[in-house]
Amino acid sequence: MSYLPKPKIHHPQLPKNTLGLTRRDYEGSLSTLCAGCGHDSVSAALIQACFELDLPPHRVGKLSGIGCSSKTPTYFLGPAHGFNSVHGRMPSIASGAAAANRDLVYIGVSGDGDTASIGLGQFIHAIRRGVNMLYLVENNGTYGLTKGQFSATADVGSKSKAGKANPYTPIDLVQLALQMGAGFVARSFSGDKEQLVPLLKAAIAYPGFAFIDVISPCVTFNNHEASTKSYSHIRRHDRPVMAADFVPLAQEITAAYAPGDRHTVTLHDGSMLHLKKLAEDYDPYDRAGAMNYLQRHQADGSVLTGLLYLDAEPTEMHAMLGTDAAALNSLPHASLCPGAAQLDAINAALR
Repeated sequence: MSYLPKPKIHHPQLPKNTLGLTRRDYEGSLSTLCAGCGHDSVSAALIQACFELDLPPHRVGKLSGIGCSSKTPTYFLGPAHGFNSVHGRMPSIASGAAAANRDLVYIGVSGDGDTASIGLGQFIHAIRRGVNMLYLVENNGTYGLTKGQFSATADVGSKSKAGKANPYTPIDLVQLALQMGAGFVARSFSGDKEQLVPLLKAAIAYPGFAFIDVISPCVTFNNHEASTKSYSHIRRHDRPVMAADFVPLAQEITAAYAPGDRHTVTLHDGSMLHLKKLAEDYDPYDRAGAMNYLQRHQADGSVLTGLLYLDAEPTEMHAMLGTDAAALNSLPHASLCPGAAQLDAINAALR
């Protein structure tokens, strides 16, 4: 079943924000993702962030491409506007929507395949344009929707379920975002809600292009031993007599530790994920320093989390282009269609 509505009745004493809405009012449909999927934790964090920000759901535009991650917008802010585009093309849709109506808050959810492979060029140009949006990547290093091929963010030597090692250098989307000039850059872990929710709130409120790379493990195709982005394992030594599969329930893994500390999370299959929060004296305004810091810590296997870079004076797309403040659908016909004489004048100037 591709669509499941949630019950509309909830406890009358649930906490409310300044709009008089409860957290339940920011939910979407019931998730049809695999039980234990890290993406559902990201959805829960987005719900909490929007609730705490007192965002009117109808003033939010949700956009996505193709993949498991791109199903996520169905599971939060049900009353919001939504557009599920084609593979890798979400940044173009977001750019067009933001150009037509700057009054909405845009949240684009993508995956490591949707962004780092077919959508890589689109991702880069959305950064260049300074589109005012939260661009969130749910990164699990695999194509979960098409049965577990390596994605472009898979680490060298990480093995597939078939035992094949990935020979390719991974694309680090955080470093790419820094190099291309993104004004807000962060990385987090789907199991660390204590860190992820504040980052989401800051990114949504940021006046420009905000990027968050969220490590969000796949419980079905990248949960085995020797995977560098594992979360839990499926059956060992299972020999089914027919083409059927089963995804076991997995307990959510969370992490809470102090800034500057390194924390090792033991995943369900026994593999380790090494996390390190940026120290309190870290300077998030130094773009070159952020890139150098990331590169230095790659050698010891640490996954740096927290706000990596912030441009204090961002340049947003409308400021670059000098666009009209009114939404396109509110402009009069005469402004949108100035007539043949004006077109002839423009063509004559180009000859």
